[in-house]
Amino acid sequence: MDDSYKTIANQGEGYYTEKRSKFLAFAHHVENVEAVKELIAGYRKKYYDARHVCYAYMLGAARTEFRANDDGEPSSTAGKPILGQINSNELTDILIVVVRYYGGVNLGTSGLIVAYREAAADAIAHCQVEERLVEEIITYEFPYVMMNQVMKIVKDMQPRIVEQKFDNTCQIRLGIRRSMASELESRLKKLSFE
Repeated sequence: MDDSYKTIANQGEGYYTEKRSKFLAFAHHVENVEAVKELIAGYRKKYYDARHVCYAYMLGAARTEFRANDDGEPSSTAGKPILGQINSNELTDILIVVVRYYGGVNLGTSGLIVAYREAAADAIAHCQVEERLVEEIITYEFPYVMMNQVMKIVKDMQPRIVEQKFDNTCQIRLGIRRSMASELESRLKKLSFE
């Protein structure tokens, strides 16, 4: 399992027009379905006069939770092309909403697919893409006399210190990228037997 993933750091907006139909695209960083629902409800309210509010989202570092919605457009002409842009950019924790104002001329299925794809691509183009790490949290308890040895491992491996308590028995919680977690755990365990 890879221990990093790509997402967007900021909100991005895109725009596409075809035969007087306007496609307004908005990309957001999201981390759960509740945030997705809230944003979609907001767009439906703000653009109440638009014909369609279509969207797609992808959640989680493993990229297994996703959905595409055509909102009344012919099947697979809106949500799927938006999701296709998310996939081709290998992004996750992202929602892209495309609002369509109908211009009076039907675009046909191929025209719709191109329009939604291009609007989504433009929104992504206006985002800052960043790589994030999948972390594992390791909790380790040790007697105070082992402080120097523990801190040497922390210095060597550079995990993120989430929390630390120092007393007769100390506890430290460390966040480290998944691929390095087993090495950190085994090095800490070896201290207990030295």
